[in-house]
Amino acid sequence: MDIRYSANQRDFKRYTTEEIRREFLIENLFKPNEVTATYSHVDRMVAFGCMPTTETVSLDKGIDVWHNFGTNFILERREIGIFNVGGAGTITADGTEYKLAYKDCLYVTMGTKEVLFKSDYAAKPAKFYMVSAPAHKPCQTKFLSIQDAKKVPCGAMETANDRVINQFIHPDVLETCQLSMGMTALKPGSVWNTMPAHTHERRMELYFYFEIPEENVVFHMMGEGQQTRHIVMQSEQAVISPSWSIHAGCGTSNYTFIWAMGGENKAFTDMDDIKKTDLR
Repeated sequence: MDIRYSANQRDFKRYTTEEIRREFLIENLFKPNEVTATYSHVDRMVAFGCMPTTETVSLDKGIDVWHNFGTNFILERREIGIFNVGGAGTITADGTEYKLAYKDCLYVTMGTKEVLFKSDYAAKPAKFYMVSAPAHKPCQTKFLSIQDAKKVPCGAMETANDRVINQFIHPDVLETCQLSMGMTALKPGSVWNTMPAHTHERRMELYFYFEIPEENVVFHMMGEGQQTRHIVMQSEQAVISPSWSIHAGCGTSNYTFIWAMGGENKAFTDMDDIKKTDLR
């Protein structure tokens, strides 16, 4: 397990490009028949990736659960949101099977002992991107297709940010302890996400970028509003955003990203907007 410790905004101002990438960027999420895990000490969020090809893969494969989590199984005191960003696949959670097509989602509640992943076709494997947050009570495991997501249109073509926010793991859709997740798709010709930039002191956020066309990139903006930095990201990479950091991006093409939040509350209006002209 890759463990990332918390960084503060004062030291962050002095980071080099290499240091920023090492602290916040998550690469190589999907490896054949393996589970990758990045444990962030920012709100103790964990990003997982799993790409089963020829095997059925368990969530805890290759992970020393007691050493890393101090529990008997990963979800003993955690909840998890799972998106499929690859070919068709199946998730089995404590014996119940869920079929996930491209962009479908599964929320798995705290207390689930066994989570298994399988692809329908080894030549076109499923790619399960997951984020887990600490939890204090069991909720209901629930499958959500892309059609089930609450659609919230945002932005405009004129400002190059015409997009649709798909709310999956969201207070308006289902109950969770603290985890919130969704998927934002930018329309052709739009490249900016999450403007105006903002922070939310009581929640951290993870962005997972995908559907970035080959030979294109996204410039992910982070840092304090008056001390911004950027990370150049490619498709199927994720980035950790502490509560003090803005989280916005601009691509050389349109793209899609999955956002995940966890922290003190789930109040989406609890954010501090920063005027575009005040950014530095």
